[in-house]
Amino acid sequence: MPQRAASEPITIRTAKVAEIDALAGAMDRSRNYIVNQAIEQYLEANTWQVERIKDGIAAARDGKVAPAGEVFAGIAAKHGWSR
Repeated sequence: MPQRAASEPITIRTAKVAEIDALAGAMDRSRNYIVNQAIEQYLEANTWQVERIKDGIAAARDGKVAPAGEVFAGIAAKHGWSR
């Protein structure tokens, strides 16, 4: 069953409304669609980041860390950069 939409007033800067409207027009979508897509993507990305941060903190507390020099050297080697 589809979720019922909640109605919540928000304030958006005038310049951003113009950008939203331009994107909506270019995509032949509504302002509402664009805003809801943006919110969904924002929440998805930030939820992912928060989970990775929590995992990293837990790993650090468990002593599962590598010295920074080793991490940087591994990244450099992976990309063929000289250190």
